[in-house]
This record gives sequence, C-alpha cells and structure tokens, in this order.
Amino acid sequence: MKLVVVLCDGMADTPSDMLGGKTPMELANKPAMDWLARHGETGLVRTVPNGMPPGSDVANLTVMGYDTAECYTGRSPLEAANIGISLNDDDVAFRCNLVTLSDHGNFSDKIMLDYCAGDIHTEQADMIIRDIQKTFGGGEFDFYTGTAYRHCMVWHGGKTALGTVTPPHDITGRVIGDYLPLHPDAAPLLNMMKGSIELLKNHPVNIKRMAEGLNPANAIWLWGQGKRPRLQPFTERFGVRGSVVSAVDLVKGIGRIAKMNVCNVEGATGYIDTNYKGKLDAALGELKNGQDFVYVHIEAPDECGHRGEALNKVRAIEDIDSRIIAPLLEGLKEMGDFRIMVLPDHPTPLSIRTHTSEPVPYLIYSSLEACSSGIAGFNEKTASNTGIMVDKGYELIKRLISLK
Repeated sequence: MKLVVVLCDGMADTPSDMLGGKTPMELANKPAMDWLARHGETGLVRTVPNGMPPGSDVANLTVMGYDTAECYTGRSPLEAANIGISLNDDDVAFRCNLVTLSDHGNFSDKIMLDYCAGDIHTEQADMIIRDIQKTFGGGEFDFYTGTAYRHCMVWHGGKTALGTVTPPHDITGRVIGDYLPLHPDAAPLLNMMKGSIELLKNHPVNIKRMAEGLNPANAIWLWGQGKRPRLQPFTERFGVRGSVVSAVDLVKGIGRIAKMNVCNVEGATGYIDTNYKGKLDAALGELKNGQDFVYVHIEAPDECGHRGEALNKVRAIEDIDSRIIAPLLEGLKEMGDFRIMVLPDHPTPLSIRTHTSEPVPYLIYSSLEACSSGIAGFNEKTASNTGIMVDKGYELIKRLISLK
C-alpha cells in the first residue's frame, strides 16, 4: 500500500471580490481533486490548535501527525535543520528574511514593501548573507544562507521570550514601527535590523537589481525564534518509511528531524514557476524505490495569497491538479493499491494576505475503498457541508495510514 499526502500550502481561502465572490478552490479547474473528493472522504480538519500561531510550521507538523503542544519550539529551528545547522541547547535560531523597505528617513517610519525582496534568487542572496555575517556575525551571532529570501540567524546563548516578533509577510504595505521587536532583550536584533539598512543600500547585488528594475534586498528582518526541537522518528511513530518533497527549508527540516528521506529537487522555487515535473518524479521515484509514504509540499498557493495575486492563486491550484495530482494518480495505479490525501495546511486569504487558523478542507481517497461521497467537488464549502470535522488535526494522518 502506497501512501501520499499532497499539501497545497495556503490553498484555502474566503470568497473574494477579485474572483466574483468565489474562493480560488471554487473557481479553479481541478478535475483530479474533484474526482478524488467525489469518490473518497471529504471534511474539515483543524491544523492550527487553539492558541497556536497559524504558521506553516505548526500546520505542517500537525498534518504530519505531530502534536505541536508536545513538540513545537519555534519555526526557525526546523529550517535550520535543513540548512545543516547543528544547534546547541542554548542556541536560539531565527528566520532571517531579506526584505525590501521603503526609503522613509526614520527606520520606524519605513514601509514593508516586499517580504521576499523581489523573489531574490539564492545565488544573489548568498552574497548578501555572507556580508551580513562579516558585519554582524562571528561571535554571539551567526548568519547562514538558506533558500531565496529565507535565511537563518543563530543567537548563541540567546533568548526566546522577546514579546511579539512579527513575520514580515503579515505586514506587507504597512509601516513597520508598530511591528518592531521592542522588548529590552530584543535590542541586539533591532540594532542589526537597523544596521542592515546602511550596509545594504549600496550593496553591489542591490545596485544590479535596481538597474534591472527589481526590488533590492535592502534590509534583514528577524523573527520565528526557537530552540532545538525533538521529534519522534516518523517510521517509529507510524510504522511506515517516509519521504518529503518540498522547495522550502521549513518542511524539509521537519522531514530531517523526523528521520525521513528528504529530496532536493533542482528548480523547486516555492512559487508558481517551480519545477512541478521534478517534484512529481521525485515523489514517484521514492515510492518505486521502496518508500511507503511521501509528503509532497507545494508552496505556490501560499505565496500567491501573501502577494494578493488572485488569478495566480487559481493558476497554482490548477497546476497542482494537472501537473502533480493527475500524473501522480497514474503512477500510483501502476504500483498497485494506494491512498492519497490532499489538503492545505492553513488558509491564506487574498483579502488579508496572511495566514488564518480556521479549519481547512481535506480529502482522502483509497483505491481499495472508493465510494460515492455525494459531493460535486473539493472546496471549502463542500467540505464543510459533509459535517465531518477532525478537531485534533494530528490524528488525521492515522485515517490515511489505516483509513479508520
């Protein structure tokens, strides 16, 4: 029995005026997902437990079957695991975004123009992070290159209780002053964030980017702090051999900490230009090579939600359907019996361009137990209408593995 999760990051939404009062899931042409929903189990699942932040870290841990109340320590340590950073017990890891801030004079008056610095590529980002490390690192702090705009800072002997430290994608278009880390213990972070402005304003990478009409990476933004986590190995927890296919360090890091196989796919970007075929081939290859379970994570719908790109979010869902799910089903049929689960990790509504914590729709299809569900397709409304609600989201994966 082959087992697959296709995680469509941020796919769930609310009805949007930009889409004629529909959600992207309702508007998207996704025949493969709709067919699976008509012949399987569909319902809602709470992936973000009450009181937890609605991030992809919490939600993906939940979908993978881990109780975040027991294991969650913060976002960045999960990403650090994939970058290859070995954290000591007193180390605190932070996400270090490269962002684009406005030119307003005072730091606190600047506006968060772009949380991803114009989709800066890793090669250019690495040059910037290396200079950040030369300026601010090498002692109490160290900076490490991750992927695209997503990087890591480690505070040796650092603190985690720093008050509210806001993700930059939550404040696009807003003045940053109300979202800066102002707790006294966070003073070193704020000083480095401010200091990065002077360092990066005339950086060669940014001069080149601006000449090409691209947003400069003119500041760093530190957030998502946490200490080294510990997860029960996935195989030990569920009795199946698992693999992860993803473009983002966060999900790959969860896989590494859980002792799963982690695939590196060339050209996987986390956006609508990602290498879908490479991800598909990696997933099928893992299953053909003896793995029982593969977790295929697609970031594109979430990125489109953060950017308010309504039509691109619809396109991302359609691409997942036609370029991942449909050919994946054909490959699974050739291997024999299988079960597949499709769901988002959390909503990323176009109207607010950030994550929310409402339950999300899920579907589970089994080649052995196909049935007629009575619903027309897969979206937020049809899932809600089934009356099925999985409140402890970390238990959902057990339905995939044993179906009941």
